[in-house]
Amino acid sequence: MPRRRSFDVPEVLGLLPDAAVAKHLSRGMQSGQEFPPQVALRKAGTRLEEGDARWHSQPIRELLEEAMERFADRRTEADGWLAPRLHATLRLTRAEAGDTRLWNHMAMLVAPDYVVWRHKGKEIAEGSRFSGPHYTQCFARLWWAAELFRDGRDYTPVILACSVQDVLNTTLRLDVVDHRPTAQAFLRVLAGLVASGTPRLGDHVNALSSAINSAGSTLVYDVLAPDSPPLVDELRDWIADAATAKAAPWDRLPDGPDDGRVLASSVDALFTLFEQLRAEAPVRRRGRVADDTATPLEVSEVPVQRTGVSLDKVLPPGMG
Repeated sequence: MPRRRSFDVPEVLGLLPDAAVAKHLSRGMQSGQEFPPQVALRKAGTRLEEGDARWHSQPIRELLEEAMERFADRRTEADGWLAPRLHATLRLTRAEAGDTRLWNHMAMLVAPDYVVWRHKGKEIAEGSRFSGPHYTQCFARLWWAAELFRDGRDYTPVILACSVQDVLNTTLRLDVVDHRPTAQAFLRVLAGLVASGTPRLGDHVNALSSAINSAGSTLVYDVLAPDSPPLVDELRDWIADAATAKAAPWDRLPDGPDDGRVLASSVDALFTLFEQLRAEAPVRRRGRVADDTATPLEVSEVPVQRTGVSLDKVLPPGMG
């Protein structure tokens, strides 16, 4: 059954300026004690084209309500389930996804209840979860995690990426993960850590992320491990099919755009390097904090052979 809510959801997504969020985001909204002022926010925003099926809010609301129901007692696990399905439902170009006004509208008018539910810590959700950069904003971070860590149409790697909160909190900030072989090689190292039962995974993720980022300032990853050119027409076709596409399935992964897989040889080359970086990177031990409220390390703070680990063996049960 759908969750009850005390606000009207716009039928169509829109664009809401950052200034409007800053003006109207209150302490009561962040704590979930009150809902955003809908009339004022709708006047401040711009409604997207109703005739474009991509902008209809109902499929997004259905996903979010299912996530809140399914992961009621384990909120952080909702990320790995929701990220690929949100990406497959909201079919965007990277340019469109880079517009913070879209995510502001989703957080303030379409699903403020989800923002508070997912990121409620010490009774207050962070303001940057409503409006902020792509690596902190509640919905942008999930869409971009799916975009950067998918392997062509395969969303399986995204689940692994979202299973460790520090990947979203720290790794997602790095420009180097825009390079697809880098993202996949990083996940292969992470898969090995998970499979071996390495404790305090977040500390290792932060150390590895910092090492990869630092090495990337002197090593050109796209020279060491070239990526295949993106299949632009296939991506455009996938976006255009939004009007006729079936809703993202809840109990199996959807298919992403069939715009080309990452070259295995390039992932192999970087995996060897990243395993060496992991072995040498000093791991900074942090105090005990909740995973979803941890303050991410600055990547500058922390100055290989193929294992054959299958991603399927390290994913949380039922997430695929």
